[in-house]
Amino acid sequence: MKLARAIHFDESDRNVFHSPARTGEWCISGGFEFSNWTEADLTGKARQAFANGWLGVETFGRVTFVAVTQVEPAEVDALGQALARHFVDLYGAPSAEAALGVARDEIAQMADLCEDHDPNTLITVARELTGAGVRETYRTIAARAAGIDQFAIHGSLDE
Repeated sequence: MKLARAIHFDESDRNVFHSPARTGEWCISGGFEFSNWTEADLTGKARQAFANGWLGVETFGRVTFVAVTQVEPAEVDALGQALARHFVDLYGAPSAEAALGVARDEIAQMADLCEDHDPNTLITVARELTGAGVRETYRTIAARAAGIDQFAIHGSLDE
């Protein structure tokens, strides 16, 4: 099974999100956070989180880029439990047990998104408000293969 981890190329996420995700943490879309939002909610850093932020399932911070990678079943189970607790703590779900099915669905949706992509493929999300609710679109950037000349040191042993 594949999921995606937060990846940073610079410090910009620290400046554009209220709470940035930690590099390497597992991420999901997290679009559910915006299900009741209106245009009035889309200001400042909240607008940035809405527009293109993935949700880290450890810190519950946001990140712009995620990279596809393999995940172990035990990690998936732990992520489901953490997300279910988040639903209780932040959204008022009656219990972690009651929220677990929804948490697993969110993780399965992310796994479906990642499944057909090679490891290290980058994915971005873009959201917009529509009359029917939040619409998400995804863009992928394939990882380039590295050539040995990118890492080899050229020289002579005769020196």
